[in-house]
Amino acid sequence: MRGSRQAAAFAAFAGLLLAFQLPAEPLVLEGYLLVDLTHAYNADTVFWPAPPTQFKLEQLHYGDTPAGFFYSANRFCLPEHGGTHLDAPIHFARDRETMEQVELARLIGPVVIIDVSEKATADRDYRVTTADVLEFEAKHGRIEPGTRVLVRTAWSSRWPDATAYLGHATDASKLHFPSYGAEAAKLLVEERQVALLGIDTASIDYGPAADFPVHRIAAAANVPGLENVTGLEALPPRGAILVALPMKIEGGSGGPTRVVALVPREWLAGKRPPTVN
Repeated sequence: MRGSRQAAAFAAFAGLLLAFQLPAEPLVLEGYLLVDLTHAYNADTVFWPAPPTQFKLEQLHYGDTPAGFFYSANRFCLPEHGGTHLDAPIHFARDRETMEQVELARLIGPVVIIDVSEKATADRDYRVTTADVLEFEAKHGRIEPGTRVLVRTAWSSRWPDATAYLGHATDASKLHFPSYGAEAAKLLVEERQVALLGIDTASIDYGPAADFPVHRIAAAANVPGLENVTGLEALPPRGAILVALPMKIEGGSGGPTRVVALVPREWLAGKRPPTVN
């Protein structure tokens, strides 16, 4: 009797699901170009200059098996914070989100690109200012809550030369590279309420930072940081979609991340991205 009641309940549940089933909609990407914004991991990958500082890939097997088929397998070892990676809020704020807790809604969605590459070329310790953010908004529209923000400094062109990229390959007290300034971070995180901060340098704080104010501002608001991205010259100031999917490391403070942008082909054809007032 109990079994028949369970079967009936399951049948009713299945019928309910079928009754509310929605038609499958195909994912149409013809209007977008997929752009990879990720550095590959290898022996040349740049890591923060504090031990350990290397990506290691160990080959376990490569070749034909005794059964006659090919098989390849490796194991790898690396610190959390190197290469293209995500900083979880716990990295700089006690009791904030660890890697597996970062919501997908923060990692996937509209992205804006603030380009300070000319200023960074003139000053390798340049910090993005509130004036830079407001100038961007004057040209491209206000940055809405929930937007992901990436800063382009063109620093990725120096990868993987650690000295050129970081300012010093082995001494963390001698780093020089551009990034966000604290006041700009406050504007973006606290007032604009953005979902994520990212940049094409080694950190969302500039090289000489000793107390990492941008990390602390972002982490306090559970805003993750995306570091060491590349290829931002291929993205419009507004109109692209960002997809940043990190390793889901339980309890992790950071981890390798595959970052992709969907860029509207209409922008590639010479049309301006949409402006939001």
